[in-house]
Amino acid sequence: MPRGDLFPEIGPYETGYLPLSGEHVMYWEQVGNPRGKPVLFLHGGPGAGAGAVHRRFFDPAIWRVIIFDQRGAGRSKPLGSITANTTQHLVEDIESLRKFLNIDRFLLFGGSWGSTLALAYAQAHPEAVMGLVLRGIFLGRPEEVDWFLYGMARVFPDAHAAFAQFLPEAERGDLLKSYLARLTNPDPEIHGPAARTWSIYEGSCSTLLPSVEAVSAFAQDRAAIGLARIEAHYFEHNLFLPAGGLLAHMEALRQIPGEIVQGRYDMICPAKSAFDLMAAWPAARLTLVPDAGHSALEPGIRTALIAALERCRALT
Repeated sequence: MPRGDLFPEIGPYETGYLPLSGEHVMYWEQVGNPRGKPVLFLHGGPGAGAGAVHRRFFDPAIWRVIIFDQRGAGRSKPLGSITANTTQHLVEDIESLRKFLNIDRFLLFGGSWGSTLALAYAQAHPEAVMGLVLRGIFLGRPEEVDWFLYGMARVFPDAHAAFAQFLPEAERGDLLKSYLARLTNPDPEIHGPAARTWSIYEGSCSTLLPSVEAVSAFAQDRAAIGLARIEAHYFEHNLFLPAGGLLAHMEALRQIPGEIVQGRYDMICPAKSAFDLMAAWPAARLTLVPDAGHSALEPGIRTALIAALERCRALT
């Protein structure tokens, strides 16, 4: 019977910290059925970190769910570090975690930046991927970053005004450069307010209808520092993606099945990217949710993601 809501709250049956290259240490956990079908959850941002609610997308009787916080994010250490923090490092980290947990192949489940990282990993290691469930597609193209920094003002002029006007007027010509200078300043009195303002801007634009809960979650200091600093760092470096971007390397995924879930009114990651990805990926299926924005927790997105996971139960 189709399920429209999240599964009950559940705790992990195993947690740990995995040392990585450089100064980084990754937090990871496993949830659900230890003998179930492996699925890797990839959080957004980059830098947002994973939370307890993300465990609830997965039927705990079916799935062996692996959740981790990417470099500098969430419970991984050190928080907010951009040293040795690139897409290539994150792809290597996933591979290290897969081998550490003795997993041959797994399903990848990611939204927003998590969809970007899932595609990057699958292109690098297609033999380890049985399928992908992706939401709120972000391909990391310059026009998508420009939309986030400037274009969203067309739909959220009030949120964008607060984002831009945090900076002195003389520094508003290059929002990314100006924010990055503050976010990488070691003084908490400087990087803290900048991180909160950046993160609140993103949270304010992430749902179809205003959500006090979403904005509040984005405004928390720990979440904001990881998200804002690492996101700005990645934006400054074109997301550390290969020449031609992700779409130029889709041949590796030609035979790998995919589920794409996209909110029609997603303002963080507009639907065009989902359609562009679909056009380059013959094995994928697109579900366009007509009454949703960006957040994975919007009712229509939740329902579509759980239905997509149900269809993936047969993958091997």
